[in-house]
Amino acid sequence: MKLSFIKKALGVTLFSMVSIGGFAQDLIAKQAPSDKRMKDVNNVKLTRAVGSSANLNDPASDIYTNWDNNFYKVEGHVAANYKIDLRGFHMPTPSRKITSNFGPRWGRQHAGLDIKVYIGDTIRAAFDGKVRVVKYDGRGYGYYVVIRHPNGLETLYGHMSKQIVKEDQIVHAGDPIGLGGNTGRSTGSHLHFETRLLGQAIDPAFMFDFERQDVTGDFYVTRTGAISKGSQAARSTRQMETSEAKAVATNEVEAIETAAAPAPARTAAKAPAAKTTKPAQKSNAKQANYSVKNGDTLYSIARKHGTTVDKLCKLNGLKSNSVLRTGQKLKCS
Repeated sequence: MKLSFIKKALGVTLFSMVSIGGFAQDLIAKQAPSDKRMKDVNNVKLTRAVGSSANLNDPASDIYTNWDNNFYKVEGHVAANYKIDLRGFHMPTPSRKITSNFGPRWGRQHAGLDIKVYIGDTIRAAFDGKVRVVKYDGRGYGYYVVIRHPNGLETLYGHMSKQIVKEDQIVHAGDPIGLGGNTGRSTGSHLHFETRLLGQAIDPAFMFDFERQDVTGDFYVTRTGAISKGSQAARSTRQMETSEAKAVATNEVEAIETAAAPAPARTAAKAPAAKTTKPAQKSNAKQANYSVKNGDTLYSIARKHGTTVDKLCKLNGLKSNSVLRTGQKLKCS
C-alpha cells in the first residue's frame, strides 16, 4: 500500500511539474513576440522622432533661405540636376483617374495634375513635412494647402472643400490634410496636385504613378538648370555653376545652354563701337519683342534673356504670378 501510494504521489508531482513548466513556457512563448513587437514599434517611433523632428522644423533648409506663408514667396538656390528622395511617400489619394495632365491647357499653363475625387474624400500628405500655406483662392486653387518637405519638394493640394491642418504644422506622410472638393476655379470635384522645387513646377507624373498607386522610383533627378530666387548672391552662384558645368560636362549642355545665353552679347559688346552699334540695336529689338511659347514661364524667359523676373514684371506691367498666354509679346530689355 505504501509503495503504491508513493508511486501515485510521485506521478502526480511529476505531472504537475510538467504541466506548470509547459504552461510557463507557453506564457513565455506568447509574451516574447509581443515584447519584440513593442520593442520594434518603440524603435520606429524613436527613430522617426529623433531622425525627422529637426528636419521637419525647418525642412530643406539647405536650399530654401526663407519661410513665408505666402505661396509665391520662396527664396533660395538649388544646383542643376538636383536629386529628390521619393522614399517614404504616401499617395495623396487612392484615386487612379487622371482627368487633366500637366502642360498647356486652354491658353495657359496647367502646373499640376487633376485627379478625380469626390467631395469629402480624404486628402493626405505625400511626404513628411511642414505646412507652409493654408489659404483660399477664389479665382484659382479654392481651398488649398502647400507643404514643404525635407527632400526639397513643395506639394500643393487644391480645390478642397475643407482644410484640416494649420500653417506651420508638422505633418507626416499619409496624415489627412483636407477633404476633396470643388472650390475655386473648378468645373467638378477633383484634387489639383502640384509638385514644385523652389517655386518651379515639375510634372507630378515624373514622380507619382497614380494608376499604379506608387512612385516612379526611389529618386528623381531634375533635368533643369540651377534655380535661384531671392538674393543677388544666389544669382551669382547660379551663373558660376552653369558656366563650370558647361565646361566640364558636354552631355549637360542642353540643360544649361539657356542660362549661358547672355555670354555672346557681352563678348560682342567688346568690339569697336562703330561696327557693333546697329547689331546691338537689332539684338535689343529681338529681346524687346519676345513671343511667348507653350511651356514658357517668367523665370525661363528671364533666364533666356539674362535678366530677372522682377525686371520682366516692371517692363511689362506684370506680377510674378501673372499667367502668360501663348503668342503674348514681352519686352525683355
